[in-house]
Amino acid sequence: MLKIIKVSKKYKTGKSDYINALKNISLNIGEGEFVGIMGRSGSGKSTLLNIIGCLDKPDTGSVLLNNQEIHNKNDKERTIIRNQNIGFIFQEFNLIPIFTVYENIELPFLISKNKYYKSRKKKILNLIEKVGLSQYIHHRANQLSGGQMQRVAIARSLVMSPQIVLADELTANIDTENSNLIMKILKRINKNRQTTFIICTHDPLIVKYMDRIIRIEDGEINKINISS
Repeated sequence: MLKIIKVSKKYKTGKSDYINALKNISLNIGEGEFVGIMGRSGSGKSTLLNIIGCLDKPDTGSVLLNNQEIHNKNDKERTIIRNQNIGFIFQEFNLIPIFTVYENIELPFLISKNKYYKSRKKKILNLIEKVGLSQYIHHRANQLSGGQMQRVAIARSLVMSPQIVLADELTANIDTENSNLIMKILKRINKNRQTTFIICTHDPLIVKYMDRIIRIEDGEINKINISS
């Protein structure tokens, strides 16, 4: 489903200085996989996630989604690919504080100008139930705990039924109990929907949930482990 072929990325840090964020990365990720990307800060894992998610472009190499190169598209076409095929869960949640749980989850529909109000309402309510927040549906985001906000972010990432969900350090700002709860929710969704999850993390406690661990060091794949 997802093929990354010899992808490299440099960032300019001065007049003539560059950081090689990614160096000739090649990787295949199949439909329904639950994959962890691990590495130290600055190893290149977030850069890789941003390139997969059409938030950044590689300098060289190709990224194919369903055998279609996604980075030879114009900005509008990449935005459509991102909105229709890729969900995001951010470390800082990126919720709108004054919006309710329901309104935050509904936001991708509004951005895409989706007019199917009745069907989207049912879908949103179903996702709110799945992440265990039915009793908080009318609470504003700024009234929620960190774990609850992360569950809202998960539901929002899934509301457009993406093929792939990308998560960057999704357990960094929540405690161990909530981290395990979040991972169990994601694994259940992964199995039931065959949604592919690619999760960048420093957290060794969530490794047990992964099908594969891809370790990146200095912009290169260091090792790929199959989780037991």
